[in-house]
Amino acid sequence: MDVQRAGRDVGVDLAGVARLMADGTRAAFCLALLDGRAWTATELARYAGVAPSTATSHLNLLVGGGILVEERHGRHRYLRVADIRVVELIESLAALAPHRPAAPRSLSASGRQQALARARLCYDHLAGAVSLAVTDAMVERGLLGWGPEPVLTGEGAAWLAGVGITLPGSSRRPLVRACLDWTERRPHLAGTVGAALCSHALAVGWITRIGSTRALAVTDTGRHALHDHLGLSPADQG
Repeated sequence: MDVQRAGRDVGVDLAGVARLMADGTRAAFCLALLDGRAWTATELARYAGVAPSTATSHLNLLVGGGILVEERHGRHRYLRVADIRVVELIESLAALAPHRPAAPRSLSASGRQQALARARLCYDHLAGAVSLAVTDAMVERGLLGWGPEPVLTGEGAAWLAGVGITLPGSSRRPLVRACLDWTERRPHLAGTVGAALCSHALAVGWITRIGSTRALAVTDTGRHALHDHLGLSPADQG
């Protein structure tokens, strides 16, 4: 039985999803939207360096395939990632992809690449070197069990409460999930706990966005807090 016939027989068009992602422009859109925000078609066209009409064609395919969803506010069309499952798919593909960093075209571009590698938003949780340092510190302190099935320990739940991080009462998401970091090539903390930690860090000013990108910077307040709560040194925080 050939592969196409097998796919039809089980009723799963895996190749259809692969085709949606097998385009540089569409892949760039998906990576940009990992910042968790909704972008306009014009913003995405500018980001990918393509004509608005080209962007529209690609976006229509991604929406039709369930990768993105659109919202309309007046004349404006906003696009965002459909749900957390798509986020996980994009991050997993990025981590498996050959790592060929684009040569920066300017000093500012080089700075942006370095900032993204240090700390960035992965939809609703932290990613990058800082995220790995936080994850490692939580594991070392017994706050997380980091086996094949990551778990939040009793000590971890108490630590979250002590820091002032409240978890949602009910959620269909896993409490703790390991998300493969595409720059560090190791898993960082995701899931409900990862999202709550990131939300708290942004709300209390431990981290802040860098411009309109998904890169993040640890503030002076954050450096002190991460040292006090997790023992992270300045070197750990980039």
